Amino acid sequence: MPARRPGSPSARIVVRVPCPSASLAVWSAAWLAGSAAADDVLDALAPWSEAHDVVAADAATAAVTDLPTPDRAGTGMAALLVLARRRTAPIGADARLVMPAPGDVRGLPGPAALRVAALEAGECAVLAGAGLAAVPAPVADGVLRWTVHLVDDVPPGPHPSLSEAEHDLRGSVRDAADTLAAMDVARPRAGVREEIADALRRRPHAAWPAGTPGRPLRVLQHADEVEAILVAASGDDPGGAVSASAALARTDALRPLATAVRAARVAAVAETVRALTAA
Repeated sequence: MPARRPGSPSARIVVRVPCPSASLAVWSAAWLAGSAAADDVLDALAPWSEAHDVVAADAATAAVTDLPTPDRAGTGMAALLVLARRRTAPIGADARLVMPAPGDVRGLPGPAALRVAALEAGECAVLAGAGLAAVPAPVADGVLRWTVHLVDDVPPGPHPSLSEAEHDLRGSVRDAADTLAAMDVARPRAGVREEIADALRRRPHAAWPAGTPGRPLRVLQHADEVEAILVAASGDDPGGAVSASAALARTDALRPLATAVRAARVAAVAETVRALTAA
């Protein structure tokens, strides 16, 4: 179960968080809605990197946002929060996690440069109410850089509801297990349980706002467990795959499960934001 630790103004939940963009989406929405302090946002990002800096994606974006261009030193994360506040309407505290993959860019708005960067990172925080999107990428030891893009038209959330995403995740687990067993490429190997447990231990634990409903937390936990199994299964070579064609079939069988993990995480973050920003 998630642990709680002291915080201001109330206890915060400490959970395994899927990626930096999830932390930024949830906490920036809470801050914009008035249910968190700016320091809470910065603290929640600390487990991902010792330092965070922010730059504009290009000169045109820099001119609109007053953020540094990519060729200059970045400014602090506080500047992004101030910018989001300035550009957000009083009832526009909407922020989302997008986790694109090749062939699946649901929820990712334009421009093209954002799509390229988000696909490379595998994640993006879209501050829909502010018309901004931020993509994280490490640029130096202990420094995570957030590149900010302007987005004019943010499409409505295309992912399933949390209940649908949870149902799909469980169904995908069953389907993948059945398919792998039928192909005889799911034989156990020594040490796999320890490998999965170690992967879960190493995932960053970060603060999540108090008041988050229990169901999104359970879905995030389940998605973490499934991803750890996916990584172990994908790295199992030969793992029962007696030929290149069998190995390819195993990859194909696991692909829907990876999609379900991403959708579950996006839905869990969306439900958390909805709960924290509800009037």
